[in-house]
Amino acid sequence: MIEILDNVLNENELNDIKNYLMSFNFPWYFLDAKVKKDQSTLCSDFNNYQFCHMFYSDDKTHQYTSQYFSILSPLIQKINPRSISRIKANLTMRSDVIESYSYHTDTDFNCKTSIFYLNTNNGCTIFESGEKINSIENRMITFDSQLKHTGTTTTDQKFRLVLNFNYF
Repeated sequence: MIEILDNVLNENELNDIKNYLMSFNFPWYFLDAKVKKDQSTLCSDFNNYQFCHMFYSDDKTHQYTSQYFSILSPLIQKINPRSISRIKANLTMRSDVIESYSYHTDTDFNCKTSIFYLNTNNGCTIFESGEKINSIENRMITFDSQLKHTGTTTTDQKFRLVLNFNYF
C-alpha cells in the first residue's frame, strides 16, 4: 500500500527547506551511479548519476549526521519516527527524454520509506507493480521499504529534487 499525502508542510516550512537545498553554498556530492553499476538499469549509462546529500545514516559500520539535519525538523515531526535509519536528498538533473533507473529497495530490512518531493516536474516514482506517483511539490509518499521502486529523470525542469527517509 502506498500512502500519498499532499500539502505536507506549510509554505514557510517548505520554502525554508527549499532555500537551503537550492542555495549556492549547500554541499551536494556527485555519485557516478544512481544505482549500483552491477545492477541492470533502465536508463543509459550517460544519465546514470545523481547528486546527493546524506542528512543522516545509521548503518552497521558508522553513524553520520549532517550539520544541516535540523532543517528537516518539520518533516521529521510529520513522520514522527521511532527511529531513523537514513535520510538523504537526491538531485537528478534534467535529461532530453525521461529515463528510469533499476527497481530497488532502499534497505535490506523491513521499515518505512517516505519520499518527499521538493519540486513539481514531469518525473515520477514508479513501483514494480506499475503504479506511478507524479513528482508534485510538497507531496510525500510512504510505503513499506521492501516495495521495489525507481525514480526517473525530468525533461520539463532543470532538476528533480526529493528527500528520501528510511525509518521505523
